[in-house]
Amino acid sequence: MLASNNAGKLREFASLLDAAGIELIAQGELGVPEAPEPHATFVENALAKARHASALTGLPALADDSGLCVRALNGAPGVYSARYASMDGGEKSDAANNARLVAALAGVAERRAYYFCVLVLVRHADDPEPLIAEGRWHGEVLDAPRGENGFGYDPYFYLPPLGASAAELDPARKNALSHRALALRDLLQRLRELA
Repeated sequence: MLASNNAGKLREFASLLDAAGIELIAQGELGVPEAPEPHATFVENALAKARHASALTGLPALADDSGLCVRALNGAPGVYSARYASMDGGEKSDAANNARLVAALAGVAERRAYYFCVLVLVRHADDPEPLIAEGRWHGEVLDAPRGENGFGYDPYFYLPPLGASAAELDPARKNALSHRALALRDLLQRLRELA
């Protein structure tokens, strides 16, 4: 079960796991509400979400916590990526988050950033050895959006080696290169080692 109700994440993970023969069910299909994310680190939030979903269903749960980390902003928006604009009283939306990011970088030459993803898999709610994997996808922040694919910060996340934003990549290419893809490859390798 994916410990998230984010439709974009569900599409990406389902596509990535389908190739490994793993069927993914969103927690919302089982009536599991979103877990609080009160922690200051990606790994603590992902672990809390996985344990929450597993405790309510009795099923193994996969959770991620991911976000955009911008060097010039000391790693912000980071763990607060999904609610970056709402932290200052703005609305919670991709458009508002992107507007706040662009405003925070106005006049700043340093644009290096990376998407970071932590995946946590618990086999049961009290799993003493959760599997933890991570991935980083390096790029730069644009001032104006490019592309129609993806979600979140993808239209503003530029990949210099590809000459494209994440939102300009077709979903299959993004799923092969992204922070989630890197973390998931790491997680699947760990699962193979346990088999």
